[in-house]
Amino acid sequence: MKVSRKIKVLIVDDSLLFRETLAKEIAKDFGIEVIGTAEDPFVARDKILELKPDVVTLDVQMPKMDGIEFLKKLMPQYPLPVIVVSSVGTNVFEALDAGAVDFVTKPEIGKAGGMNSFINELIVKIKIASTAKVGSYKKDYQAVKMVSNHGVDISNTILAIGASTGGTEAIYSIITALPRDMPGILIVQHMPPVFTKLYADRLNNSCKLEVKEAEDGDFVKPGRVLVAAGDFHMRLAKGSSGFYVKCAQGERVNGHCPSVDVLFDSVAAIAKNKAIGVILTGMGADGAKGLLNMRKQGAYTIGQDEKSSVVYGMPMVAYNIGGVAKQLPLNNIAEEICKHLTL
Repeated sequence: MKVSRKIKVLIVDDSLLFRETLAKEIAKDFGIEVIGTAEDPFVARDKILELKPDVVTLDVQMPKMDGIEFLKKLMPQYPLPVIVVSSVGTNVFEALDAGAVDFVTKPEIGKAGGMNSFINELIVKIKIASTAKVGSYKKDYQAVKMVSNHGVDISNTILAIGASTGGTEAIYSIITALPRDMPGILIVQHMPPVFTKLYADRLNNSCKLEVKEAEDGDFVKPGRVLVAAGDFHMRLAKGSSGFYVKCAQGERVNGHCPSVDVLFDSVAAIAKNKAIGVILTGMGADGAKGLLNMRKQGAYTIGQDEKSSVVYGMPMVAYNIGGVAKQLPLNNIAEEICKHLTL
């Protein structure tokens, strides 16, 4: 990814060794300048005001004030792209809900190549975060009202949703606004293993639908949402007993596993015009060609608009190549899905 100037980064972490290692390693990238470090949220607040970073990396577990509480105080006053650096846990989703753009998991101690992989992933996400919109879209956002389920036709229909950066909260807002009487829903959110299970559980505890991390052979049925597992592609299939999913590891597609294109292409082939495709916020083009394929097969396709997208990449490409039948703000998408199902 090309950058016109160096991205100014502030590192916030209570470990001196980790701060210094992070600063040294990510500064090796020509497009990044580490302008400062902070050991706790109070020092971080002062340095944000003084140094005006483009992106902040933030540890969740810190003394004096944890990262989530800091985000809740920071974002309303000084919104800027924040990448959470955390161990595996549900607090990552609390941080995303509080306004963080993305997260990276800390490397496992002793794991070969773990630190290098972590640094490379963090550099990529810093560059993506530097292009993200924060603050304004959250300020303008209006809570979605629970959509009425009166007259919804859920027979033999598949709803497929794909997203990347900013997608965890976008998907959450849609799924929690849908009624129980919905067709089977398949979701690909670019996310590593373990977190997809945590995310599915979070959705399951927050909405009227049954949500689970997809397993090979799971049936796709009304009222159920299947979230593709990290490192597994998810494809729609159909047998004598109805729709089900095939989940298998494989080569990355468009740099991702799971890939949105893999899911959308399978939905186009199997469900054809009995499908709805939705592409949401995210960097890159994963899902764009698959959505176009769905539309060519007669599916109804929806793309998130630029203003409400944290990163207007995937939906933009899908729209530009003709894959999007209707472009909408995030808070109108759930209503549009139900409206289409009643036609």
